[in-house]
Amino acid sequence: MQFTAKQISEFLNGSIDGNPDVAVTELSKIEDGKAGSLSFLSNPKYENFLYSTEASVVIVSKDFNPTQNYTSTLIRVENPYSSFTVLLDKYNEAVNARAAQSGIDKLAFVHPTAKIGEGVFIGAFAYIAEHAEIASGTKVNAQVYVGANTKIGENSTFFPGVKIYHNSVIGDRVIIHSNTVIGSDGFGFAPQKDGTYNKIPQIGNVIIESDVEIGANTTVDRATMGSTIIKKGAKIDNLIQIAHNAEIGENTVLAAQSGISGSTKVGPNSVIGGQVGIAGHLTLAKGTQIGAQAGINFNITEENKQWHGSPAQPLRNWMRASVIFKHLPDVEKRINVLEETLKKLTAELEKNTINNER
Repeated sequence: MQFTAKQISEFLNGSIDGNPDVAVTELSKIEDGKAGSLSFLSNPKYENFLYSTEASVVIVSKDFNPTQNYTSTLIRVENPYSSFTVLLDKYNEAVNARAAQSGIDKLAFVHPTAKIGEGVFIGAFAYIAEHAEIASGTKVNAQVYVGANTKIGENSTFFPGVKIYHNSVIGDRVIIHSNTVIGSDGFGFAPQKDGTYNKIPQIGNVIIESDVEIGANTTVDRATMGSTIIKKGAKIDNLIQIAHNAEIGENTVLAAQSGISGSTKVGPNSVIGGQVGIAGHLTLAKGTQIGAQAGINFNITEENKQWHGSPAQPLRNWMRASVIFKHLPDVEKRINVLEETLKKLTAELEKNTINNER
């Protein structure tokens, strides 16, 4: 595929600085740009690469002011990152269209009672259990397991090795990456008098609403009763644990290695950083933002508030505490000096008191 700077600019409603007829055939990072490639500059940290890149076209902000000479043609837009994302999306669509597959591979198993929509692709060694329903346009790649009575919407994609347990409900345009498990048993065990544990049956399910994306090697447990729910538009990274009966709000983002304990409800439009741990049976308000490695063991009732640290505290408090933490070794030394000085003064005072008494 080949496009000129003029064509791209018109598509993005941008303006051109440079040669409007220069052509590009691929996308690249600005630091790796070469002749015939299109890149973008959004983060000021990467500005220096603009002056050395060989990329033919670079998308920049409309108010960007270069400080050195450059050779690329610039396309000026409102938001370079968003504009480049649009192009990535279009490029990906074109690639997928060329590689589009449909039909059922001869090495796949589809139970006779399953309902398969038009244009569905089912790859080799995939297993579709009894009474499962897969709507039109969905891609079920190799070695995916779809359990009994599971319902899957339109135009969803399941990458190789995804496992979806029975009775799960998945919406439209959902993307789930390799080796993620949906609907495994929640962690429920009843302690006994003799110190053993009896397993509590997990008879609920998982509901994943439309436009959700889940990364690789993530686990979403089925509810003990009722449903574990991932609401529409949520984006979930790799290596995340979402426990039974948890609820992830609309358009919430969870970064890698975070864990959401059972029956906790995360409000819509929240942002959870990497390695965050959230205790069970909590409620987090809309727009909650939690920094990496924070620990949450209390309800958050104020909307759109930032939290950091473990145990977590408001951002401003955490920043003040962080400054103090850095100086603790020096503070310890000063305290030790003061203690030694105090001991000497006390000893001298006692000596003087004895002498006076004589």
